[in-house]
Amino acid sequence: MKIIHITLLTLTFAVSLQAQQFPFKDKLDDAVPVLNIATFHMGTTSDANTTAFDEHSAENKRRIHEVAKEIAAFRPTIIVVEELPEKNEKLRKAYLEYLDNPKKKYENPGEIELLAFEIGRLSHTSKIFGIDYKEGYDYSLYYHLKNKRDDKTYEQYGELVDAAEKKYPEDKMTFRQLFKLNNDSQMLDMLININADMLTYVSTKDGNEGADEAAKMYHRNLVMFSNFNKISINKNDRIILLMGGTHTAFFMDFLKRSPKYRPESVLKYVK
Repeated sequence: MKIIHITLLTLTFAVSLQAQQFPFKDKLDDAVPVLNIATFHMGTTSDANTTAFDEHSAENKRRIHEVAKEIAAFRPTIIVVEELPEKNEKLRKAYLEYLDNPKKKYENPGEIELLAFEIGRLSHTSKIFGIDYKEGYDYSLYYHLKNKRDDKTYEQYGELVDAAEKKYPEDKMTFRQLFKLNNDSQMLDMLININADMLTYVSTKDGNEGADEAAKMYHRNLVMFSNFNKISINKNDRIILLMGGTHTAFFMDFLKRSPKYRPESVLKYVK
């Protein structure tokens, strides 16, 4: 009888747990939808990794605007881009000029002018903000750190990345194909690896030089997320984040854990 009694208590406890909400509720009732979009820098960029792309091609522009129309179905009320907050007034003015003249020619158009502005125009979005934060660090530490530990992981992962680049050559892909690849979850994880986490395998016997460099990339993105959180929003807002893929990758984690935002996948809109 004692064994039966213990079993009944265990079953009762299990049923009680099931009656509760597990995992526990971690989003606010008025959490705001966010479409976190990865893109590549279409114009001139100081980033270590760039994509070969003719931003002046009329056909490329047509394809970009075709994708912009699909993304606009999200109906954003706010668009956030990779621009410094201190340039927000200049950004807003440029956006308004584009709304007045969508055929405006730019000397060096990038993803903001070609994609973000067009999404905003099609969705009648009135608000646009930049949240970028600049912080340099040593991308190439592995190649010049003296007396580093004999760990081949960094090089071996580089070979995996090289193999992936050969399998999906950027110069052979359409904009849509490249856009979807950039927003694939495995691709986003790879971007955090090559821009930060792989550096934790680079160190000397008594130091953590790679981790110290990787921390700068984490810090940059945390500050960007802090800038993002400074934007005034209400429960009726719908936000599009459009940034380089590495920032998008970091923000995927930030947004997923945040009680304030409810992230959606852009691949729900771009087929």
